[in-house]
Amino acid sequence: MRIEAVPGDITRQQVDAIVNAANSSLLGGGGVDGAIHRAAGPRLLADCRRVRREKYPAGLPTGDAVATGAGDLAARAVIHTVGPVHAQHPDDGSDLLASCHRRCLEVAEELALQSIAFPAISCGAYGWRATEAAPIAIEAVRRYAAECPQSTIEVVRFVLLDHDARRAFASALE
Repeated sequence: MRIEAVPGDITRQQVDAIVNAANSSLLGGGGVDGAIHRAAGPRLLADCRRVRREKYPAGLPTGDAVATGAGDLAARAVIHTVGPVHAQHPDDGSDLLASCHRRCLEVAEELALQSIAFPAISCGAYGWRATEAAPIAIEAVRRYAAECPQSTIEVVRFVLLDHDARRAFASALE
C-alpha cells in the first residue's frame, strides 16, 4: 500500500473513493463537507438522506464510516466519516480519529476499491492541529496495511489544501 501526501482539491482526485470529513447529519456542511456536496451535486445529498433513513436515523457516530455514491464526482464512491471535535476530547480523542481512518479503509475494502483520498480529518473547524492529527492518521493507515496485507487498496492519498497541513503530513510520512 502506497501512502502519499499531495497538495490539491479532494473533489478533483482521480481515485476510487474520496473521504468526506462529514458531520453526523451527513446532510452537508462547511469546509471539506460543503465542497464535496457542492461538487457532487444533488445525488450525493439524496444518497445521504437514504443512508440516514435506512441505517443511521440518529446520525453517523463519531469514528465510524459509511459509503454512498459519488454523484457528479470522478470517484466511484464517497466514504463519509465523522471526526472527533478536539474541544470535546481535551485529553485525547486520538482513538476516535484513528478509528475514522481505519473504518474508511475497511469500507473501501468491502467495496474492493484500489485507491482512496483523505482530507485532514478533524483539522479546521473541529479544532485539531495538523501536527497532532497527521501522525495519528498516518499510523492508522500503516497499521491497517500491516494487519491487512491482502488488501485491495493500493494507494492512500492525503489531499491537503493548506501548506501547514501538507508539511505536517509529509513529516509524519518520513
